[in-house]
Amino acid sequence: MDRPDDLLKDLLRSVSRSFYLTLRVLPKSIRPQIGLAYLLARATDTIADTDAVPINRRMETLALYRDRILGVSKKEIPLEGFSHPTKSSTLLAEQLLLSRIEEALALLEGFRADDQQRIREVISVIVSGQELDLQRFGCASIQSIAALRTDAELDDYTWRVAGCVGEFWTHMCRAHLFTPARGGDREKLDAPAFLNNGIRFGKGLQLVNILRDLPADLRKGRCYLPAEALASAGLKPHDLLDPAIEPDARPVYDHYLATAHHHLVAGWEYTNTIPGRFVRLRLACAWPVLIGVKTLARLGRSSFLHPEQRIKVSRPEIRRILAGSLLASAWRPAWRKLFDRAAQRPP
Repeated sequence: MDRPDDLLKDLLRSVSRSFYLTLRVLPKSIRPQIGLAYLLARATDTIADTDAVPINRRMETLALYRDRILGVSKKEIPLEGFSHPTKSSTLLAEQLLLSRIEEALALLEGFRADDQQRIREVISVIVSGQELDLQRFGCASIQSIAALRTDAELDDYTWRVAGCVGEFWTHMCRAHLFTPARGGDREKLDAPAFLNNGIRFGKGLQLVNILRDLPADLRKGRCYLPAEALASAGLKPHDLLDPAIEPDARPVYDHYLATAHHHLVAGWEYTNTIPGRFVRLRLACAWPVLIGVKTLARLGRSSFLHPEQRIKVSRPEIRRILAGSLLASAWRPAWRKLFDRAAQRPP
């Protein structure tokens, strides 16, 4: 099947420079499927996040898009109003992606049936998470902040928008890469623990995003830190708008930093369960884990409620992570130290 380079390469790179690094190193046998799944998910995310469009219409468009992906509808997806003039290169790329949805859906039809099913299942779960987001936060604002209620809701949300991706990734690898494995490799790669670690891997990455974006989300009326956890510290979601209450909120925030860290430990275990001969796949898993745990280390020392401070790993640091992992991939002792080194908090 021919796949336009500018859809699965140039356009994908323009909508996600960080993920494109991972995609580029993936083995060719799974690269197109995972790349297309990402593009389809990015399109649903763009639809869900277009504030200029009323919530009911966004919900209707998401449902129609999901039906098209699932193959139960042939209706054209009406995208009027989802594009508007902008100077942001990222937003321009997202608008271009929306304009090429039909091409992306046509590519989906060209994959073999089992790959189509895996892509359809993961996008359906992701869309369900986006719909929940719109239902919970659709009427929220900085004057009326809505929050998740419990840890169970937070865990469910991270599963829907990212944990399911770890499951999808694992099933795709089992279908295309791990089939020749024998003996101990097969036993480990087929074990439920391997799949569970893949799910926790995705949840951890999403929780990193939630913790990093907390100040910005609060000003959109969204609080992903559960209200029950905040109440245990004598806080309400609206209180988090004031950076001065950080000492009171720090125990709650640190709890979720620890949760995210434990998930990424599972992600690192997942990475190291992959047999060493799959070097490209190991690197594709290691990079987001290492960048994620380094981000957590920064958040642990940051002013996490300050609206103007957005913690991120710089591009030079990312290049050092990539280069260091490439060098360490041939030497097990050095490879094993990568996670602990990335997790060290800066002075």
